[in-house]
Amino acid sequence: MQKLSLRAVQKLTCKKRDAWWTVLLVDPVATRLVCLFARFDWITPNRVTWAALFVGLGSAGFFLKGDYESLAIGAGLYHISFILDCIDGKLARLKGNGSVFGGWLDYVFDRIRVLFCALALMGGQFLRTDEPVFLLAALVVVFLDMLRYVDALQIYKMRMSMRSKIEAVTLARQAEAGVKEEDQKVVFMEDLLRENPLAEGETLKAAAATRPGQPEVIDLHQQFRESFPWYARFRHALLRTRIRPHLISGIEFQMFIFIVGPLIGHVLVTTAVSAILLGAFELVIMFKFWLSTRDFTRTMERLAPDSVPTRAGSISPHLQAGRHRRREGDQGRPDTGADTWTGQDDPYSHDALYLQEHQYSQDTRTEQDGWNAQVTWMDQRFPAPEPDDDPGFQPYPHPYPAEPEAQDTAWLPRVPTQPHPGHHHADSGQSWS
Repeated sequence: MQKLSLRAVQKLTCKKRDAWWTVLLVDPVATRLVCLFARFDWITPNRVTWAALFVGLGSAGFFLKGDYESLAIGAGLYHISFILDCIDGKLARLKGNGSVFGGWLDYVFDRIRVLFCALALMGGQFLRTDEPVFLLAALVVVFLDMLRYVDALQIYKMRMSMRSKIEAVTLARQAEAGVKEEDQKVVFMEDLLRENPLAEGETLKAAAATRPGQPEVIDLHQQFRESFPWYARFRHALLRTRIRPHLISGIEFQMFIFIVGPLIGHVLVTTAVSAILLGAFELVIMFKFWLSTRDFTRTMERLAPDSVPTRAGSISPHLQAGRHRRREGDQGRPDTGADTWTGQDDPYSHDALYLQEHQYSQDTRTEQDGWNAQVTWMDQRFPAPEPDDDPGFQPYPHPYPAEPEAQDTAWLPRVPTQPHPGHHHADSGQSWS
């Protein structure tokens, strides 16, 4: 391919926002290696991903030995493995030959590398010191790494769901207002900030409001910015150097445990501090996401008030009409103590209501008629919820058919009845003793 300058490769491959470890310690090396690797067609992103995995497994082998020299070599190999892990994505962006399978492969290999290195690092220290706390540390590292990435994927999924719902409602309102289909669009504040990372949110919103025909800007982080006004200044200061505000992410967590800890000779302390910092930042992200869901609810109430449930968490009225509850319009039962009241004199108990409403008599009705009457009474007494009350409700099927099919038993062999002892046998004239 055509030779590109280092500045051009950085502009094409480096992210606008990235972890501070990547910006300061990885990108200066990775971009230069990308310029070199891009000249060879046989070097593909997937092959670089495989190389990153093998180097990471090599670092795990040195971690398992446990001595300081092996730990230092393992830390160096882990850093090289991470550089290769960053190169595969940059190479795919530069050449345009990335794939969905490559993204999945990169994600899975990252988890495999962390798993083996955590077990090897803590297992090696356990073999040297015989302290069980290192085994617990291995479990903590693997758990927090999995939690971090699973939580990130789930929050991203929920954000996309909120955006899609707002887009659907907004586009429907624009269509009702007579806006042409090619002019219909939805503008989110996070998209504007991504395109203009150093701009103020209120400035972008005011500029959008002055444009003719510009739709309303949807801000799903308004409450967070209003609650923490200093965050915008902090964010802008970091973004000038491409560093994202999330200072302790999964990347920094791994680097501190697998590089800093082995190099300074304090694996357990570094792991504990990294775990606390990662947990604190994860709580901040969860809090920010919670505020975002509140902004989403207020936005939906304003755009489509009829589609937002106003009785969320309440019990449907029909579910409150049980044996121990009164239905609307019923009179109260006698106010007697729990030890003396048996329900026989209560006109609103289960048995009394059944007898009063149907005057059931076992002598005049067949068993099947009684079952049908009971099913009918139960359906009337406790009706199924309306679709709006419980959209996921599906009534249980009746355990028995309404009209059982008649069985022809003429073909069955007759089994002689065995008389009880002391009874006279009619056929033989003998008695059983």
